[in-house]
Amino acid sequence: MTDHQPRRFGLFAATAAMFAVAGAVAGWWFQQHRAGSPDAADAQLEASLASAGISSKERAAIESLVRAYILDHPEVLPEAMERLHRRDAESRLAPMRAEVEKPFPGAILGNPKGRVTLVEFTDFACGYCRQSVKAIEALVAANPDLRVVVRELPIIAPESEDAARMALAAAAQGKYPAYHAAMFAGERPSPSSIAAAATAAGLDLAAARTASARADVTAELQRNLEIARELGINGTPAWIIGGRIINGAVPAADLQSAIDAARTGKAL
Repeated sequence: MTDHQPRRFGLFAATAAMFAVAGAVAGWWFQQHRAGSPDAADAQLEASLASAGISSKERAAIESLVRAYILDHPEVLPEAMERLHRRDAESRLAPMRAEVEKPFPGAILGNPKGRVTLVEFTDFACGYCRQSVKAIEALVAANPDLRVVVRELPIIAPESEDAARMALAAAAQGKYPAYHAAMFAGERPSPSSIAAAATAAGLDLAAARTASARADVTAELQRNLEIARELGINGTPAWIIGGRIINGAVPAADLQSAIDAARTGKAL
């Protein structure tokens, strides 16, 4: 008599198990490289496989399928690792989100009391940041409840730090938006372009130069570097909104979608 009952390890089960193993293996690889603790990563992998109800024999068969799939489709690896990195960074963001969204006094664009907060990490020497200025202006105009907290992240050029220090000095005089716009409208950071932007913004230059060397300005720049390092942000621009981290220059429409999601509390 022929047995017409589906085998336990049929196509559907194999596919489900393949994804379980793939996810477990990807998580294992990530923990190995991030935490540098192979024993803990191995234990986590074994626990993941056990919870999926996968035996050693089945694991060997599925691993063979996973290997063949990855060899045929190697392009999935960068995407998978990017997602893992983003999820890991966003899980680390959650407990420090309030700190990240707390601005240096005055370093805000848009509505200072807005209920939706977009955090931007920027560098005045960054060409992509310069390209994003118009997009942010449009978003501020279209969203009256938007507060843009700007975190100065001077990592590109030696002169970036001087420009960032002057920006925070401008914030202390209540003229951050004007300096921010003038600096990006002018030449790359240099002593002359920084002075020109400060003058265009109407700063008291003597007071601004004194303020730019203050300990709280130094502490703010150091804090921004530490936050970026903790969240895996290694370039500008970078954005944080509604618990999400978005890296790089992205279309204004993508930021608007993130703003809408943050406003409604929905995940994208």
